[in-house]
Amino acid sequence: MTATNEAQARKALARPTLAMLPKVSDNLSFLYADICRIVQTDTGVCAEVAAGAGTVHRVPIPTASLACLLLGPGTSITSPALATFMRHGTTVVSCGSGAILHYGSLVPESRTTLWLDRQAHAYTDKAARLAVARRMYEMRFGEEVEEGVGIERLRALEGQRMKALYRSLATKHRVKPFKRNYDPAAWDEQSPVNKALSAGNAALYGVVHSVIAHLGCSPAMGFVHAGKQQSFVYDIADLYKAKTTIPLAFSLHDAENPEARARTLLRTEWKLYRMIPRMVRDVQVLLDPELEDEEDDDGPVPTRWRVVDLWDPVLGAVSGGVNYAGEAN
Repeated sequence: MTATNEAQARKALARPTLAMLPKVSDNLSFLYADICRIVQTDTGVCAEVAAGAGTVHRVPIPTASLACLLLGPGTSITSPALATFMRHGTTVVSCGSGAILHYGSLVPESRTTLWLDRQAHAYTDKAARLAVARRMYEMRFGEEVEEGVGIERLRALEGQRMKALYRSLATKHRVKPFKRNYDPAAWDEQSPVNKALSAGNAALYGVVHSVIAHLGCSPAMGFVHAGKQQSFVYDIADLYKAKTTIPLAFSLHDAENPEARARTLLRTEWKLYRMIPRMVRDVQVLLDPELEDEEDDDGPVPTRWRVVDLWDPVLGAVSGGVNYAGEAN
């Protein structure tokens, strides 16, 4: 490969076609790939990028150290490469440009059900479900909620805070009194702020959905929202709207195409995908509050995965791969 072609290949990779995201746990990372073809070679899995003049530049992908691979709309992947990711326990997600939006995912059979188990337990227990909802409110607004506060009061507190936020941003951007309105049947009649907010939220939902898919949680089992296949996605996305999509939407009150502009800014300037490590941590803390205190100088303490657990009605879970015959005697 000539120096010119190599320079072109490196420039193409910086668009960013392969963007390594920050580590999240267990020394594993999320990797976003776009405008490339992912193939299996004799030495491993590589991302092939056209370098011009019929040449191809290959970038090795560390399959054994990846938690999740996010495939952008300009990416293709071969079946042998996909099989390698599955064998190595890597979740593969099909997503929109910049990792926003979520089209589907493949979760390897080796993925732990730890977080799904905890989600299901909290979801089916009324007291535990309310406790998770309370922690969501505290995490979202930075305010403690007294024990015993019901879900009706939480909804009222959330409504008050959102109205105050809308008023503040409307005053800041000199927007006439704003009312949140989402009506797909009358989309063209919506205000630019409402259009930008709806488009931005859809992008945020996509990133959150990818995180939930990787953790093995159910997107349908929400704690505040209910009745939709994305109820838990809406729950988690609500934690970040006040600092991301809502202020962005008000800043686009006079944009010519607020929906497209919102999606573009979330991909580029806001770099929404960089919030993935925080989202992973927040979901884990919501489902297991004890993790909040388990931090050291290097950040969160990695979760210690086991190959498989066995259910116990008293202990909750015991290690699998152990012969318990001695205990029965």
